[in-house]
Formats: sequence, C-alpha cells, structure tokens
Amino acid sequence: MNTPLTDYWKLLDTMEDYLRGGVKRNHPEPPELSLKTRSAPPVPSPDAGHEGGAAAVSDKPGSPAEAGGGTAGGGDAEMAGPTGMDGLDIIAAEVSSCRRCGLGATRNKAVPGEGVSRPLVMVIGEGPGGDEDLSGRPFVGPAGRYLDKWLEAIGLNRQEHCFIGNVVKCRPPGNRDPQPEEAALCRPFLDRQIELLQPRVILTVGRISSQMLIDSSLGIGRLRGGDYTYQGIPLVPTYHPSGVLRNPEYRSAVWEDLKRVKTLLEPRES
Repeated sequence: MNTPLTDYWKLLDTMEDYLRGGVKRNHPEPPELSLKTRSAPPVPSPDAGHEGGAAAVSDKPGSPAEAGGGTAGGGDAEMAGPTGMDGLDIIAAEVSSCRRCGLGATRNKAVPGEGVSRPLVMVIGEGPGGDEDLSGRPFVGPAGRYLDKWLEAIGLNRQEHCFIGNVVKCRPPGNRDPQPEEAALCRPFLDRQIELLQPRVILTVGRISSQMLIDSSLGIGRLRGGDYTYQGIPLVPTYHPSGVLRNPEYRSAVWEDLKRVKTLLEPRES
C-alpha cells in the first residue's frame, strides 16, 4: 500500500536543502501532498488569504465543520466574529506595551501572534527568535518556513487555517529558554487568546510550550503521542521545527504527530 511518508520526506529534504544554502540532491519537484485518512474529505481552502503584520487577524472561517459536523471548539469559534477579532487586537495592544518582565526592555518588537480568528489549528512555540524580534511576526525565520511545509503537508496554511503564537511574546536574549517567571507572567495573554480563538486543535512545538500546557516536566520525546487537552481542546505536542532541522531523524515522529492533527480535524460521525 502506498504511503505519503516517502513523498513527505522528499518534500522536507527539499526544504532543508533550501534552508541550508541551496544544496541539491537531485529530487524531483516536491509533490503536492494531502493526508487522507479514513475517507474524510480534504480540508477546504477558502478564498485566497492575506498575510498581516504583528497580531494580524483574518475573520475567515477556517473550519470544515460548516460542511457537516465538527470537533471541540468548532461551534464556539463560528460565533466568534468581530468580538473575537476586537479581543485579539486588545491583547496585541497590551502585549506591545507590556513591561511585566525584563524581556520588554530588551526586545525590538513584541510578537503577539497572528492568524485567522476562527482557526482550525493554533500553533504554539516557546518564544520569538531574532527574525521574529525584528519583524514583530511569529515563525518567519528558517524554522517558520519549515513549519509552513509541515502545515502544507496536511492541507493547511497559516493565511487561511491557523493562528500562530508563542508562550512568551518577546525574544529572550540570545535565544535562551524563557525563564519560568517570564512564562508565568506572559501566560495570561496566551490563555486569553486560546479562549477567544477556540481552535479545533492546539499544536505545541517544542519542549517548553508542550510542558507548560500539559503541565508536565517530561521531555518532548516522552510527551508526544499522548492524549491531551487544554481548555477542553485537543492538544498534540511535537518537536520544534528548528530541532528537526538540526536532527532529521525526528522527521518521521513529526509526520505521525501531523497525521494525528489531521485526524482530529475530521468531522466526527454522528
């Protein structure tokens, strides 16, 4: 039986070549992939989306549940509308003026997060890096471009289906891990975003965001594969894209986690 795993690896290899400076491995052009499990319809693509700046929000509905059935958070998200967008703008403004911890004094720009107001998936990382600190947008560096390929592999993109953010909204100096007190002071912003967005699935990438939302001290290798929820929303932990760029042996594990996200997005049989 054919499996998309081989093609998926080729796709990630090609992206990795690009990120590492254009080294070619004589691949064919990356295939156009979509994960098909059971006999569920593919994720629909609304009209062409747009990219915004810091805390940019689109009001496009990202949910295939409109076509029949849904999972946790789908119904509430459909009613979010302008109220949800206004609330996200308020949070973004508070983040931009925040000085609760020392990170506010060392950042260039705060990174509140961005995406659609009714997302299928909310992706949560640990904190902004150098590119994000300069642009005010999440996951725009090499790890972010790699994350985009992961989303594309299961029929999603950040412009139409996702909201992307971090545990802390300002870059820790030298890209160090956020300190526990920094994460604790920033956490109310994240919790309010999740409450407003009501994503169908939360995808935590990396150890820190996974440990915080699951409330565990286990490493990401032991956390991934478990059944978790946060605020009643299914949560899938996986490796951070930057870690997978450094350690390609994690790619097959990430693919399994992405397939789980896809399965959780399928309409449930009544």
